[in-house]
Amino acid sequence: MTQHPKDLDDQPSDKPVAVVLGASRGLGFLVARELVDRGHHVVVAARDASEVDQAVADLSRRGDVTGETCDVRDRHDVGELVGRVEHTLGPIEVLVTVAGIIQAAPAESLVLHEFEDAIDTMAWGPINAAMTVLPHMRRRGRGRIGTVTSIGGMVSPPHLLPYATAKFAAVGFTDGLAAALSGTGVTATTIVPGLMRTGGHEHARFGGDATAEYSWFAPAASLPLLSVDAGRAARRIVDALLAGRPMVVLTPLAWLGIRVRGLAPGTTTRAMGLAGRLL
Repeated sequence: MTQHPKDLDDQPSDKPVAVVLGASRGLGFLVARELVDRGHHVVVAARDASEVDQAVADLSRRGDVTGETCDVRDRHDVGELVGRVEHTLGPIEVLVTVAGIIQAAPAESLVLHEFEDAIDTMAWGPINAAMTVLPHMRRRGRGRIGTVTSIGGMVSPPHLLPYATAKFAAVGFTDGLAAALSGTGVTATTIVPGLMRTGGHEHARFGGDATAEYSWFAPAASLPLLSVDAGRAARRIVDALLAGRPMVVLTPLAWLGIRVRGLAPGTTTRAMGLAGRLL
């Protein structure tokens, strides 16, 4: 883990400490901003040091922010981050894992390392983070853990198979963790967005006919009728997280998709198959 020299002399914070993994841009940045606005000292963590620096510069005008580079795929890296924050700033009261990658491609063009990348980031990432901070929270009898999953972790969408595989794992882990923590004072919140207008399509990876994949994915992720404003989503995420709710579903389409899948799983699978053939 690369530490930012400007942060090495941080003193213990007089505010509750929140760590947001994957906070340098997109939804993670907005969640970090919301936590800063609500009086937390926020640790902004991501892999890219230059993006972390920019996020810290943007957020520090609003409140107390510390920047760290951390790879959620590496449990030792996560362990160093958690240990340093606990030692330097104080108890981690809130942990949110937002880090993610998107690979859009037909199944026949996928290779195994694309599944490995997705699972390492979006399944092992939340597991590494939660299981590292959990002993500290359990010992104190308080804490909030949140995992940003996806409607793709409840209903597997076409041409996003590695993404859905990892997100299904993240949903299962966080939902099970919430049950296991019942009555301890520590909570785990499964956060289920639909499509959001964060510019995520600009960072997605496209396989197969990349132009064709981009042509359907980009509009779906940016049209107001199909997606939701990410700032509003961030506010709802923090509301649910701080309240200790076990799950929050952020968009009407996500809510509808989950219920249709529950009532008619076979029909939903056939519909996803048809959609995949049309893309």
